Amino acid sequence: MHLRLIVPPDSTDLIVESLIDDARLTNVVVLPGAAKRPAGDVVHCDVTREATSDILARLKAQGVYDHGAVALTTVDASPSRNARETEEAAPGAPDDAVVWDAVVDQGYAEARGSWAFYAFLTLATMIAAIAVITDSAILVVGAMVVGPEFGVVAALALGIALRRHNLTSRSLTLLAKGFLLAIVLTTLAALVVHAAGWIDAGDVTAARPLTGFIWRPDRWSAVVAVLAGCAGVLSQTAGRSNALVGVFISVTTVPAAGDLALSIAVWAPQQIGGSAAQLAINLVGMTCAGVATLIVQQVLWRWLNTHKPGRRA
Repeated sequence: MHLRLIVPPDSTDLIVESLIDDARLTNVVVLPGAAKRPAGDVVHCDVTREATSDILARLKAQGVYDHGAVALTTVDASPSRNARETEEAAPGAPDDAVVWDAVVDQGYAEARGSWAFYAFLTLATMIAAIAVITDSAILVVGAMVVGPEFGVVAALALGIALRRHNLTSRSLTLLAKGFLLAIVLTTLAALVVHAAGWIDAGDVTAARPLTGFIWRPDRWSAVVAVLAGCAGVLSQTAGRSNALVGVFISVTTVPAAGDLALSIAVWAPQQIGGSAAQLAINLVGMTCAGVATLIVQQVLWRWLNTHKPGRRA
């Protein structure tokens, strides 16, 4: 990981000395007086992913967060002997490390909400409703991929696991408002289409070999939600975002919301209850699994840092 720091001039020597003396850092560069807002010295360094949270905690204690600035980016490759020796000085493997400050920052960004979040969630829910009408498994998968809800679910799990009540409440509020808006707008669109004679109750209540599972939750729905929640949180904390696509197409949150909206529009009471239950099972299952995964990661990383050699500060 690459750190770009803006350090108050009266703290530069102390901070730079502590960085140089840590074997888990390398490529330390100091640019005196280069920063103008906030004013200070600019310090660049590369740090092993395993040590990043530890280093950031030290910088926070030294006042850099309050009186300077910190920017964190990922180094895609560093093919030098110096970098390899630095990596060997840190315990554990990079993929096992969690950069908590980055994860928390991402969580707050996800929970902030935007018009794009509401738009994507509504569009995904509408696609899912069409998938129900046409009994199209391909459209179900498309709706799952378009849906942006997992980032907010992960933020909710993070808030609960780290006891950040503000993040928890913001995530819960955004999820509730997002799904409520998406379901209401999809229901209104379905009512218009129903009035035009494009669909009727039979299109929803008829046997649907490819999409009937959406409104019929079972024990496997909970199992998949838990596994997907674990995989999704791991992919985010380990910086493996490519695994999120598999998470998106594993859970039926958005398809359940689309089925729920359509069932309300044509009034299919049995499917209303089933799709609402499917939606709740997936959201609760992913959240609980995410919380458990984050807690396990905290415990394991603390144990690793306590029991394994390799650190020199």
